[in-house]
Amino acid sequence: MKANDPAALNQMGGNHYIVGDYDKAVEYYTKAAELGDSMAHHSLGCMYSEGNSVEKDEGMAIRHWEKAVIGGNHQARYNLYIHETDNKRAVKHLIIAAKLGEEESMKKLWKYYSDGIISKTELDATLRAHQSAIDATKSAQREAAEACHQRKATASR
Repeated sequence: MKANDPAALNQMGGNHYIVGDYDKAVEYYTKAAELGDSMAHHSLGCMYSEGNSVEKDEGMAIRHWEKAVIGGNHQARYNLYIHETDNKRAVKHLIIAAKLGEEESMKKLWKYYSDGIISKTELDATLRAHQSAIDATKSAQREAAEACHQRKATASR
């Protein structure tokens, strides 16, 4: 953190968020976001959307999520979909997020397909890319890290 490592600052923000110290979480997330950390931008977007230790501000939430998606954050892409009022843009957000492996986006696209908003060809192409993204992220190390993260989150509650 002393070296202004954005990933470390984001992690500290997450640690403070988990225990409910939202003021400190905002402080660390903001520092990490200023250094370009896309996860920190995503987290700040969520905090502005929810009004946790910051004034609720959908515009600020969207700006942070837009910066996060530039960094490839699929969760922020899904959040942009939720706030999108234009159906075509909403579907584009979902397709991009699904192709990055975001599970809820794929589920929503099935609904858009059944409603006739996207074609079978679009759905199939997105499903193939989605599965490829999921397969590319599978590893024993990732599974062990996720299990450790879940244990820490459960222990802090």
